Amino acid sequence: MMSTTAVVLMIGLMGMVYQATQLTPPPQIDRKAEEHADDCTRIRLSDGRYLAFREKGVPRNNAKYKIILVHGFGSSKEMNFLAPQELIDELGICFLQYDRAGYGESDPNPKRSVKSEALDIEELADQLELGSKFYVIGVSMGSYPVWSCLKYIPNRQVLAGAALIVPVINYKWRSLPQSLIRDDYRRRLVQLTYLFSSYAPGLLHWWVSQQWLPSNSVLERNPVFFNPHDIEILKKIPGFPMLSKAKLAEREVFDTLRHDFLVGFGDWEFDPTELENPFPSNTSNFHIWQGYEDRVVPFQLQRFISGKLPWIRYHEVPEGGHLIVHYNGLGEAVLKSLLVGEDPLTLDHVKP
Repeated sequence: MMSTTAVVLMIGLMGMVYQATQLTPPPQIDRKAEEHADDCTRIRLSDGRYLAFREKGVPRNNAKYKIILVHGFGSSKEMNFLAPQELIDELGICFLQYDRAGYGESDPNPKRSVKSEALDIEELADQLELGSKFYVIGVSMGSYPVWSCLKYIPNRQVLAGAALIVPVINYKWRSLPQSLIRDDYRRRLVQLTYLFSSYAPGLLHWWVSQQWLPSNSVLERNPVFFNPHDIEILKKIPGFPMLSKAKLAEREVFDTLRHDFLVGFGDWEFDPTELENPFPSNTSNFHIWQGYEDRVVPFQLQRFISGKLPWIRYHEVPEGGHLIVHYNGLGEAVLKSLLVGEDPLTLDHVKP
């Protein structure tokens, strides 16, 4: 049973993804007229939307490995993926980091779906001429676009490999056993959040604007969501500014978060455990990285998913929480495993 404080904090967190039934249209912004940073570029997609991206690492034209990084909930193309510069230079890695629909400087997609996320990645890869093989890495909520790539990109063999870091679990997947999810408080939270997000978004938009609710900083420090290592990380990084009360009061921000949540935890046309091995000759270059002490996504469910798909290479950080992407050593381990097949014997060294 959760304490009253935990319930209040959970409800506060839920409010980040809803809005009211009686919502006025958000203000229209002409993104084409906006000025952008020199290191940020945008492409125009086939439906007329603009997708913003930036490059890091080795210049794209000189890179041996090209990796599209897919950010999570409330994040953006500015996400920090820690990896030694020496390793990036040695392997010749170019990172393409983009704002998913509605985030950052990318236009919202009113028809957002699981499939549209994959098609955005495909168009980004095509327009940037990434070639016949590229890699994708999805973090937390950024995992569902990667699952979608395996399902919907017509020629799935264009993916040289993929990695998911603390991927979210959709409790609507048919394959999940009741024995693992029946008493999971996170499942109840998601169900309640989804209900209000669908039918009373305005009520929850009002809710998250109230001054008496726990602040974002309180949520960040709460052990219901983060283990001690995560809390140490939160002392060093900016946290989740997009999830602050001030940002959530902005309709564009709120709508983006709400739609992302509804798609990620809604009804999918497929269950990931039913996917076939997307890589030729029964080889495997698909990885899941999970923290054993993750308090947002339970490790038991990740183990189940990985057990159902023998072509998944599963890695578990012994003392890792949900923020392992910020831990020292994790990025290096992910890149070595994904690009050169060098799996670590132990992950005990991955710590804040």
